[in-house]
Amino acid sequence: MKMDIVPEITRENIINLINKKERTDGRALDEFREIFIETGIITKAEGSARVKLGNTQLIVGIKPQIGEPFPDTPNMGIIITNSELLPMASPTFEPGPPDERSIELSRVVDRCIRESDMLNLEKLCIVEGSSVWLLFIDLHIIDYDGNLFDAAVLATVAALRDTKLPTAKIEEDEIILDYENLKPLPLENTALMCTFAKIGDQMVLDPSLDEEEILTARLSIGMRSDGTICAMQKGGEGSLTKEDILEAIKITKEKIPQLIEELDKIIPQNKVI
Repeated sequence: MKMDIVPEITRENIINLINKKERTDGRALDEFREIFIETGIITKAEGSARVKLGNTQLIVGIKPQIGEPFPDTPNMGIIITNSELLPMASPTFEPGPPDERSIELSRVVDRCIRESDMLNLEKLCIVEGSSVWLLFIDLHIIDYDGNLFDAAVLATVAALRDTKLPTAKIEEDEIILDYENLKPLPLENTALMCTFAKIGDQMVLDPSLDEEEILTARLSIGMRSDGTICAMQKGGEGSLTKEDILEAIKITKEKIPQLIEELDKIIPQNKVI
């Protein structure tokens, strides 16, 4: 009996606080948890980053290899995003094939990066129609305490900024890689993500795990540095009003520049040559 009552008491406590525009951890409704960013942490990856968002923690590694382009985009490189929810990160994560949460996380991160056009895929082409750079983006969740989307996008962008590729030259129809001359990825802008939980009557930024467990709806917004939206993802069984969505967009426009500033402190974006 106690097992049923305690979650309901917790739920009511969180909802009552949020309806009064307060949170259990003392944050404002539109405030992120503390952010920590570190890059270059995987020596065998060409780019990597570790991000902590509150107690949520993940590592992203990027491995490039040369492969064939897709037939419909013969002059464009390819990004392939995968995520692994390590069982040690949460009691709800189980070993085995990717589950729905892992697949959704990979797709949301991939969409935000791809649709933002932050990475110039045409500049990853070596020989049109036959050889392009493939970038494998691997996300490893270490600690799960809510809001994987924002942490994963932030870590991925940091890892992309950290990535350097060898110069590729064509000599006698053969691709020669020059590891003495490394170049950063052709990044042309920055896009990051803000996730909101609808709890009670309020939209709450960067929900913790306790807040995620009682939300009625979730909205994630990917936005470029110029304030344009490049991705959106709705979750949860509840609905959102037009006012909820507009409020979330307004807050996202305020927060994205702050997130980019945090990222720039650690690893500034290289100028595209």
